[in-house]
Order: sequence, then structure tokens, then C-alpha cells
Amino acid sequence: MEQRTFLIVDSKATSIFYTASLLRKLRYIVRTAPSGEDALELIARSAPTCVITETALPKMSGLDLLERIKGNAGLRFIPVIVSTSDGSETLRDACMKAGCAAYFFKPLDPEALYQAIQAASESTPRKNIRITASLKCRVGARTEDVTSISVGGLYIRCVSPEPVHAPLAVTLLLGGREIAAKAVVLYSSDKAGGIHPFPGMGVKFTEIGAADVQNISEFIRAELMKDLGDLKA
Repeated sequence: MEQRTFLIVDSKATSIFYTASLLRKLRYIVRTAPSGEDALELIARSAPTCVITETALPKMSGLDLLERIKGNAGLRFIPVIVSTSDGSETLRDACMKAGCAAYFFKPLDPEALYQAIQAASESTPRKNIRITASLKCRVGARTEDVTSISVGGLYIRCVSPEPVHAPLAVTLLLGGREIAAKAVVLYSSDKAGGIHPFPGMGVKFTEIGAADVQNISEFIRAELMKDLGDLKA
């Protein structure tokens, strides 16, 4: 699967760091520009999957940048998400009229951002955030490594993965808790490659308690917000 590239346009270093950190944890490639003029130069050299821009920029505003992108027949396919500190509803209406894919007031919420960029950039958007992890789980009598997690399932690194559609009983070890779930194998490979660098299997939860789903969701959010909690995006 091709890795998506996002261009962040913002003149504030803390805002760029915040948004870029979130996107990288969500497995996206990130490029940055401090102004609309610099953004257009980068876009001319290599079009990103999506642009995320502040409205308050030096010289050219974020709304101007949005209008330049949407007014260019060769660029208008690029989705533009606006993330701003300006609480003006008039500005929001102008950006929506100009064709922005989504509009957020800062600070950005990770889940809302993920859903917006999935809707803007994927033909089949994912509903659940998936992050890289370093966890353990039990599959039957075996203890295996979990390298990716979402509230909907896991990627389990293992030498001898189960076949596709095989039902599994899985116990995830998460923050001192044991989360027991029933799952089914969605895809399986005994070779490294593709979106995962290790052999293993992607599994989808078929039965899991509501409290356990909440625990996984809180873990994912904590991982995404690690080192970012005191920053003002």
C-alpha cells in the first residue's frame, strides 16, 4: 500500500510539531511549509495526498492558499483541511464555500483529524485509528508480539500464522490488564513485506467487552498524545 504524504502549512513551530507528530504516529509521511507561497512551491514539485493549513499565515492567508489550489485545474483534486486558531464562523463559512474538505478549531483532536483525513484521502476510509505498538498477546498456548493495534483488531507478529478466516481466542496484555476477545483472521502471511515488515496475521475482533474496547481506545489516545499534552497546537 502506498504511504500517504501530508503537507502541513503553518507559521508556528509548535503547531507544526504537534500536527506532524500526530500524523507520523498515524503512519503518514509529513512535509511542512511556513507559508502559503512555500506550500505552492512544494506542491508544484510533488503533489501531496492532502494539505492541512492554518488560516493565519504570512502574506498569503490559508483561505487564499485554499482558493489557489481549488482554482487550479491541475491541483484541485488535492483535499485541503483547515486547522485554525481563528474562531470566526464567517471565515469557516468562507473556507467551506471555497471547497475545504474539513475545518477544525485548534487544538486538533486526533480521532477527528484521523476520520477527516481518511474521508478526504481514501476510497474506503478506515473508521478506527490504528497505531504501531509493542505489546504481547496469547493465542492459544502461544505468546506472540502485537505490532499494530486498533479498537477493531490487531496485527500479530508470528512465524506460523493461522489461515485466513480461522477463528481465534486472543488475550491481549495491555497496561497490566488481560483483555480476552474472540477474533477471526482477515489476512495472513508467512513472509515479510507489504504494509507489515514481519510475517504474521491481521485479526479482527468478533467478540470483545465494551469496557475492553474503551481501554484500548484510551491506550491509543494516550500513545498519540504522548509528549504533546502541554503543547498548544
